[in-house]
Amino acid sequence: MAKAERFVQIKVTLNDIRPPIWRRLVLPGATTLEDLHFIILAAMGWQGGHLHAFRAAERQYSDPSEVEDAADESRMTISGLVRLGVSRFRYTYDFGDDWEHTILIEKKQPPATSPNVPTCLAGSRNCPPEDCGGAPGYEELLAALATPDAPESKELIETVGGKFDPEEFSVEKTNARMARRLGSG
Repeated sequence: MAKAERFVQIKVTLNDIRPPIWRRLVLPGATTLEDLHFIILAAMGWQGGHLHAFRAAERQYSDPSEVEDAADESRMTISGLVRLGVSRFRYTYDFGDDWEHTILIEKKQPPATSPNVPTCLAGSRNCPPEDCGGAPGYEELLAALATPDAPESKELIETVGGKFDPEEFSVEKTNARMARRLGSG
């Protein structure tokens, strides 16, 4: 890696879920929003395949061929946002379920001993299953998991393959998934 390459530490928090689901990541400042989309998918455990957009500096960024009136996410970097004075911005994944994330730029230059990047440093809780109905659907799933023998719970639990632990989180597993999905492992 180039000696002058700058890194950023960000915290990605899934909104409207309590207790919070979040990931703390280190990545190059030159990371585009397009690349950040794939990093967040891998870090949170989302599968992909849905529309997404970032909202920063009073603009929407996405793939302009898929999202109307969006600025090109491949042309904006994290360092570019920092230069614009942005320290917090939004990421929406899956316009149907409407998973809103807040991204906080915590540090602009982590120590020189930064691990291979992008990497996950910390986090909390398992990401909701794909297509579970957004925050309201996820709350219903959690209620079903708390009462698995109730007739109305069984069908919901089956939609997640019968197994889902909302408290499960592992930095090691997250980094392994990121390395696999981002082609660095």
